[in-house]
Amino acid sequence: MYNRHSSKTIIGADSEILKGKKIALCITGSVAAMQTPIIARNLMRYGAEVFPVMTKAATELINPNTLQWATGNEVITKLTGRVEHITLAGDEIGHVDIILVCPATANTISKIACGIDDTPVTTVVTTAFGTGIPIIIVPAMHETMYNHPIVMKNIKELEKYGVKFVGPRVEEKKAKLAKVDEIVNTVIKELTTKSQDLKGLKFLITTGPTREYIDAIRYISNPSSGKMGLEIAINAKNRGADVTLIYGEGTTVDIPSYFETIKVTSTEDLSNAICNELEKKHYDVFICAAAISDFTAVNKLDEKISSTTPELLVKLKPTPKCIDRAREVDKNIYICGFKAEYRVSEEELVQRARTKMNEANINLMVANDVGKEKRGFNTETNEVFLVSNDTVVHLPLENKKKIASKIIDHIIDDLNAKKEN
Repeated sequence: MYNRHSSKTIIGADSEILKGKKIALCITGSVAAMQTPIIARNLMRYGAEVFPVMTKAATELINPNTLQWATGNEVITKLTGRVEHITLAGDEIGHVDIILVCPATANTISKIACGIDDTPVTTVVTTAFGTGIPIIIVPAMHETMYNHPIVMKNIKELEKYGVKFVGPRVEEKKAKLAKVDEIVNTVIKELTTKSQDLKGLKFLITTGPTREYIDAIRYISNPSSGKMGLEIAINAKNRGADVTLIYGEGTTVDIPSYFETIKVTSTEDLSNAICNELEKKHYDVFICAAAISDFTAVNKLDEKISSTTPELLVKLKPTPKCIDRAREVDKNIYICGFKAEYRVSEEELVQRARTKMNEANINLMVANDVGKEKRGFNTETNEVFLVSNDTVVHLPLENKKKIASKIIDHIIDDLNAKKEN
């Protein structure tokens, strides 16, 4: 009854993109080790199994029991007669698929570069080099240590041997650990290179809200966080696509640094950015997931309206239709639009989406009711209907990562069908 640890119930909860993958999470003596349970569990939610390895210095910062709880696997804190390094990283059946050294101190980076293996972490990494297992290192230390010329030389030397580095973020005189999403997505990309079904395709994706100012500081907007569009972009990127992400000011989710991004404010800015991209570069797919403001002020004031104004009348006019303009620029691009409604029947939701789809010559419309609980703006989950000319596919309530994956799957099926015809 104790063969499966209860913590493993989260494996694959968000996605199965890492299903069957095994990751050795090698933790060294940086205070950033405190973040490793979060990193481990994020990887598990994508389907991976995580096996923690800790240096003695790491165990003095975070208790191994915490990592055992987080992963459901025994934590390796010393090497014994069970030759744990060979089991994890040797040329044996069942070895891990990748080594993630996170956080990595200057001491450990330099030891790895010099082939020194006097800790469980460095011995596992040395073994992985001999086996050919991919290695990702995530540095975390004080900025002065990171800038040490020998540390920088050692990083460059390891990169020559195919080791990938993530980060660090240099802030407050510290070379801080890269953001969790960036670490996780780098691992996903490395482990899914053999299944890059979108390689060679170019995606233009929009996300987040737009803002329509009525005076120098006040604006009309909506509570979109940008999460749905970002999850779509991440899914496409992880599957090999070349992705450009246009996001609105007010987007609250963290956008990984590996994206090519364009930041906009108003709907007109967004529309212009879309058209500029489509004119200068060939894209295969345009996904307009941004929560676009439909109206803007007729006369925006360049100063602040006085708070003592007894009465204020704001006259609005429609904003440019971004998808309409995109279709004018590129007659052949595959366009996926989003249609948000508020507390309507499913029949009405689908009908309104189909009407808009036909008006704007869109290939696919993703419709959802943001008036329902746990759906739409500022939520981790969503329920949508994928509406095309002759089909409606209902995607029931689940997390946005899985919704994003299914939207991309649908688009690729459509593109493949077009090729066959």
